[in-house]
Formats: sequence, structure tokens, C-alpha cells
Amino acid sequence: MTRPRIAVLGTGAQGAGIAADIIRAGHDVTLIEQWPANVDAMRERGIEVRMPRETVITPAQPIHFCDVATLREPFDIVLVLVKAYDTRWAVELISPLLADDGVVVGVQNGMTMDDIAAVVGPHRTLGAVIEMASNLFDPGIVNRQNAPADSWFAVGGVDARAHSRAEVVRDIMSCTGTVEISDDIRSSKWMKLVANAGELVPSAILDLPLADAVRLPGVHEFMIRAGAEAARAALADGSRLVSIFGLSDDELTDPESYAARLLGEVLDKYSLPDTRTTVLQDWMKGRRSEFRELNGLVADVLARSGEGAPVNAHVVDLAERIERGELQRGIHLLDTLLAGGA
Repeated sequence: MTRPRIAVLGTGAQGAGIAADIIRAGHDVTLIEQWPANVDAMRERGIEVRMPRETVITPAQPIHFCDVATLREPFDIVLVLVKAYDTRWAVELISPLLADDGVVVGVQNGMTMDDIAAVVGPHRTLGAVIEMASNLFDPGIVNRQNAPADSWFAVGGVDARAHSRAEVVRDIMSCTGTVEISDDIRSSKWMKLVANAGELVPSAILDLPLADAVRLPGVHEFMIRAGAEAARAALADGSRLVSIFGLSDDELTDPESYAARLLGEVLDKYSLPDTRTTVLQDWMKGRRSEFRELNGLVADVLARSGEGAPVNAHVVDLAERIERGELQRGIHLLDTLLAGGA
């Protein structure tokens, strides 16, 4: 069997680190990136991945998004690692280059599978859960806080034809972390959103690394409430509470208990003292974040089901005001944050 042709669409902090592992495992990989300085740095110096115990430099020749039209050979597997809000147009960009039996894998936060399927069809769409912490502020240099041994993924498809390719994707990605096949990937992705809703935006509003934010009085409890609303949204959306990150089935109880246990698992196993969430990293770079695709989705789903999501709606309101420049993120917003949904 010939090696599959793989594209990594979006090689920022997460995408570049994952791509470097797959390249070193001997796969045929094309990196496609939208930040010109990052493209130039990786071409000149390779992908430098700094991990807790080692630094690895992997030669790479990425191309810019604007050069996708020059490609001719189809891809068998496309790993999508752009922001959730960029999913639709990015998949439209790459879709002419997807092989007839190829698959697109959304290795992202948020519920992006429907956006992917709308472009390439459910039979060519896989979803993935990703749990690793990385940042990239300097072009070509990834600070990966979870080495492959400490990173976790799940992959699966809603459509049986796509799901049949999950094993191939798992085998390819096994070089970058522990990869499980989920037979209910939509529920698995909702469970990751439970953690994301609790942690990503609230800690960014306070302008603090996650561990520092959690230690503030009332913040951990606020995060659990946000996560519990997300768990209820998952149930309202037709999903189930399922095991991710190695949680046992006996820990899948009510939304509140599940959210508390899941948040604890992320903090204990996948966060370092200086871990800044992706939302805070975006704001530090002057970029908009994914709060609408995370906390905003929770509020929207519960509103459609006739329930309220006061905590997540409050988080969305604060995030919107920060991105509009009406508020300055920081610890001075602690009381304002905790007052929401009370």
C-alpha cells in the first residue's frame, strides 16, 4: 500500500508540533500555513519544538495558503488545525485537492464537524478531540508543554464510511500522542467543549495562566458551573456524557459532577503552571478568539431547548466587550466575572 498523502492545514502552535512528529515518523506531509513569517521561518530553520525535556528541530518546506492553487496531487488525509471560525473557508480552499476516498479531520476545539461535512460530505469527515498545550509567539518556534507521551487525542466519524478510516488516522497520529477511536465522536467533542467552556475564556478574561486563575477564590467553582451548563447543552443537543481523557464510566454521572471531574483531569494531567489558554494567546496577539464557538455555542443550544445558560452567556458578554475594546482584560474583572449567572 502506498503511503497516504497528508496535508496539515494550519501550522500554528498545535499544527506545527503535530506536523513535525508526523514528518519525523516518515510520512508524506505537506504543511499549509497562513502566517507568512511562520512559513518563512520554517522553511529557513525548520520547525523548532521546545518541550519540557528536549528541543527537536524538524526540516520542513511549508507553503502559504495563497499557494494552494499551485498544487495538483490530491491528498488522502487532511488534518485541519485552523481556528474553529476559519473552518468553513479553509476546507473550501482544500476541497478540490481531496481524493475521492480521502477524509478531512477536524483536529480542533469546538463542534466543527458539521462545517467540514457541509463542504466535503459526512462520508469524508472525521472529528478529533485534542488535548495538548502549546504556544507559538515567534515564527517557527513551538513551545509544546505536553510531549507526545503526555498528549491525548480521540478520532472518529459520524458516517460509517468516514469512521472506517479512523484506524488509519489513529495509526498516523500515534506518533504525536495517545490516540483513541471514539464510536461517538460528536459526544466526545462535546465533552472536550465542557472543559473548554469552563477554562479557556474565563482565565483569559482575567489575563492569567490557567493555574493562577483557578487558585483565585471562586474561580474554580465558576468554571465548574460553566462546564456543567456545557454538559447540559450536550445532552440537549442529543449527545451523551462519555469518557474522555481516561475517565472511567462510573464517573459519568450528572452534568455538575462530570464537569468537576473533567476539569480536574485537565488541570492535573494536561496543564503546567504557566499554561495560557488559546483564547488568552489570541488576545495577547491582538487576534479574535473562539469564544463564540465555545461558550457561545453552549448558550445558543440551551436557549433553543428552552433552558438558560447564565454563566456562559455572561462569559460571552465579557469576551465580546473585551474584543470590542470596551473592557481591558485583567484580574480587576474578577468580581465582575464571578457575578455572572449568580
